[in-house]
Amino acid sequence: MADPIRTEPVGNVEDAAALDPGQLGFMCGIEVHQQLATGKLHSRQPGVLYDVTIDTVPEQWKRFNRRLRAARGEGGAVDIAARFETRRNRSFVYVQSPNAGLIELDEQPPLTHDEDAVSIALTVSALLNAKPVTLLQTMRKTVVDGSNTSGFQRTSLVSIDGVLQTETGPVGIDVLCLEEDSARKLDTVSTGEGEQVIYNLDRLGLPLIEIATAPDVQSPEHAKETSMALGRCLRQTRQVRRGLGSIRQDLNVSLACGDRVEIKGCQDLSWIPRIIRLEMSRQLHFYRLANELRAQTSSPPLPPDRRSDDASLEAEVAQTVAAHLPLTLENVSESFSSCDSKMVQSGLNSGSIMLALPLPGLAGKFGVKSADKEGAQLPRLGRELAGAAKLAGVKGVFHSDELPAYGIESEHVDAVRNHLSLDINDGFVLCLAPSWQAELALESVLTRARMAWHRIPQEVRNVVVKKGAPEDGTTSPMRPLPGGARMYPETDVPVYALGSERWQETLENLPMTDDERQERISQYEVSNDQASQLLARELDDVYVQYASQLPHKGWASVVLENDTADPELCANVMAVKEAGLITRESMNEIIEHFNGKLPNSEQIAAYGEANGFKPADEGDLGAIIQAIVAERADFVRERGMGAMGPLMGVVMQAVGAADGKVVSALLREAIQNLSE
Repeated sequence: MADPIRTEPVGNVEDAAALDPGQLGFMCGIEVHQQLATGKLHSRQPGVLYDVTIDTVPEQWKRFNRRLRAARGEGGAVDIAARFETRRNRSFVYVQSPNAGLIELDEQPPLTHDEDAVSIALTVSALLNAKPVTLLQTMRKTVVDGSNTSGFQRTSLVSIDGVLQTETGPVGIDVLCLEEDSARKLDTVSTGEGEQVIYNLDRLGLPLIEIATAPDVQSPEHAKETSMALGRCLRQTRQVRRGLGSIRQDLNVSLACGDRVEIKGCQDLSWIPRIIRLEMSRQLHFYRLANELRAQTSSPPLPPDRRSDDASLEAEVAQTVAAHLPLTLENVSESFSSCDSKMVQSGLNSGSIMLALPLPGLAGKFGVKSADKEGAQLPRLGRELAGAAKLAGVKGVFHSDELPAYGIESEHVDAVRNHLSLDINDGFVLCLAPSWQAELALESVLTRARMAWHRIPQEVRNVVVKKGAPEDGTTSPMRPLPGGARMYPETDVPVYALGSERWQETLENLPMTDDERQERISQYEVSNDQASQLLARELDDVYVQYASQLPHKGWASVVLENDTADPELCANVMAVKEAGLITRESMNEIIEHFNGKLPNSEQIAAYGEANGFKPADEGDLGAIIQAIVAERADFVRERGMGAMGPLMGVVMQAVGAADGKVVSALLREAIQNLSE
């Protein structure tokens, strides 16, 4: 394998699938966040999620308005990510769901850890051979995007130094934490004073297990394999939530020529290799662009590996670039007075201004939209600048490489160039927004433009989503990568002692492995498909609990068809059916009727009889079937056993409530007797 420190990176940015992770000094670790099927972590509220949107929130749910500001960390510094969020001038509205109380509203101190959540976290720690800590010390992790009413997330380290076995090789587990989930975003509304974000508090405080691996992931494909293995380990407890959004993967990705980036929003595991490869392509592109720009300003090139960077030299380059790209903002609204673009005229008429940022020497470096070999957008500086601007709440910016376009004509571009006194090698960026917002957006653009002379910035990025799924696997910036200043002790939650006896008890009560569950279900007379579904849908424990009392295949069907109903109710209804008091066909309807209750056998049978679900007497059935077969004797003789299908419907319509298996057997016998 080539040494990335001395080897110039090789690869075609337009063919991300062909990039060589080894040659490029690829490093990757994964963070998995899994919701637990318990109550909330630091309040005793139930862990219920309500299926509401911004348009269907019940009117009686109260709303609270807040603004948040960044607090200093334990070392006295304000975290860089928190400082950035504060500058965005956003306000927040919190919708109080029925399972959100004073703790969720940050009006009451939190309670100690939920016992079930701690037990599950210890179980997962044991499954990963991790070493538990002796005390759970709750920490506050600063979060100023509004998703936590308090401005921080509570998190507790549970264990360290574990290992996850995968087919490609072992992956170290650095830490396993127990933390609170955030509130769910319902909507974002633009106002003249900044964005207003509306959150639902139903998810806030749900316990999450956070698992962070070591950077042992060997390739983009291994990242997918590792995520799947972590998911299997968590589901082995049978105490984690299932469904969309219940588990989230974050990818920490870097190349030797780039730097660490945390990518969020990777819910669909099949997309993980593509997302990572596109990030590799992006980092390679901006390394090469940085060296192009450094050549223009007579700055020394970046080494192929960030470990060879000279901090003092990079500081000198930064000073050179700051002088080359000063913060110069010009109001060029008058240049667009004759612009026919509805978007431009609407903005100017509503009080916005067209603000311009000159960027000397960057003409032709922003790029225009184009696609790689698989249809994903190629990395380009213009897209990164737009992403930086959008974090200030604007919808986007215009840059000189893409103009004229969007109703902005050549005459307007020339007017801006004349106003800014630019030459042919100079570029510019325009922002149409209220004055304060346009200034913040273009300051962000300038900061990102200056970074183009260096390696890609360490930041948190989000997968670009369209209609609920990744658009093409590319990402957009969210915020700077947080540092250590965001964490400080939580003084309202007492430390939680984890003694050796608690750990030993965990080790002695580990859940069954997948192989053990497969072996157990194979002992019952069920079809392969039924066995697979029972295991995949985590219904095998329910099945086994009552299987000894009921027909195996029939009970499997009932469990699979009524997976949300009370298992004891389902077993009782099936027992009444086996006693011949209700029909097979009526079971699901009866289960649905009684769901949430637990009737005895007599009540079930009485309901069945009152609603026509009691099977017809077998003797009466036989007589009815014999009459139907005799009436259609010519048809039966002509078709033989082929008459079964057509006559089955006729018989069932005639007899009403009846067991289909009994009817089928009697009809078969009647047809055979006539044929003889």
